Amino acid sequence: MNVEHDSTSNLVSKNTICNEKEWESFQTSVYRFQGEHCFIREKEYSLDHKHGKYQLKDLIPIMKLWQNADVEHPLSGKGHHSSDLFFFDTETTGLSGGVGTTIFLLGYARVFSDKVVIRQHLLPGPGNEVALYQSFLENVNYKTLVTYNGKAFDWPQVKTRHTLVREHVPKLPAFGHFDLLHASRRLWKSKMEAVRLVNVEKEILEIERQDDIPGFLAPMIYVDFVKTQEMQGIKGVMKHNEWDVLTLITLYIHLSKLLLLDGNERSELEDFEIGRWYDTLGEKEAAASIYENIVESSWKAAMKLGYLKKKERRFCEAELLFKQALADPLNDSKEEACEELSKIYEHQKKSYDTALLYAEKALKNYNEKANQPKQKKEKKLADFIKRITRIQKKLDI
Repeated sequence: MNVEHDSTSNLVSKNTICNEKEWESFQTSVYRFQGEHCFIREKEYSLDHKHGKYQLKDLIPIMKLWQNADVEHPLSGKGHHSSDLFFFDTETTGLSGGVGTTIFLLGYARVFSDKVVIRQHLLPGPGNEVALYQSFLENVNYKTLVTYNGKAFDWPQVKTRHTLVREHVPKLPAFGHFDLLHASRRLWKSKMEAVRLVNVEKEILEIERQDDIPGFLAPMIYVDFVKTQEMQGIKGVMKHNEWDVLTLITLYIHLSKLLLLDGNERSELEDFEIGRWYDTLGEKEAAASIYENIVESSWKAAMKLGYLKKKERRFCEAELLFKQALADPLNDSKEEACEELSKIYEHQKKSYDTALLYAEKALKNYNEKANQPKQKKEKKLADFIKRITRIQKKLDI
């Protein structure tokens, strides 16, 4: 590992390094800068290394798939190589964020054509943040940041701490950002009590951690390390962080496969949520294709596909889809299908008797629903009554 050394030797000598031989055996070297120092650990993995469901090399063909994808998506790797992705996680002295919280470990992984490299920058104690951020930023050429809740926590925290030393270190790079927490919540929030990375590992990625230090213990272990320089605990925290960034690689591979490949590997719930995600992004063709895969078994997909057909003014197809959703015994929002059918019969078919029938069904179904917020229910009931009254006038009732 290339480590820059400060030219002012009298400042460097003030840094006493405990356990230097033990650090070396842990693939860790000392980085010195302007009288401060930090530790840099570099660990390499073979591309054949399997972490959960996938080998790390599986990222490379995934990136090639993104190059040929004709959809816009927040997780799209189009225009990037696997080595451009910067799988990043931090360990801090607290979870609240802000100036009072210190980042003591910056860890990241990159997937190259011949290996995977994990690099970790450890703060040895107070008064060394200039060295920490100099070591982290001096060779930054990453184009894209991949995190788990990093958009809300890790990177803002880096920016906060960087502000305190910005006169002494390079500027922060402008990162793109893939936050895999957002994607995970979209797909799995209904099947998990909490969409934490450790739960995604166990329930989705088939990863079982062995002898892992829980993340919530990391701040206490770090404080003890600063006081005693005893290495066993902090080495465990660094292994925990190493595992986290490896998991980010596996998770990005898995999410990309779900988004890009056919539905054979997706559950019906994943199909629906991915279709809804594309729908929200304006990728209507991709959304419709996915809804069609599950429309026979999912009333929600039938409703969503019906809305898309309606926007395309394909009202006959929309009508059939809304009727299909209405007939599903599992549908607990039948008033929506009734309302849409009422609109089609009133405005497109001019069949006011049928429009009134569906409008009255919508009112009845909604009125029978329990646990609706009072204000919302009153407004919705008023809308149904207004529609019924208008149709009755057209029928001279």
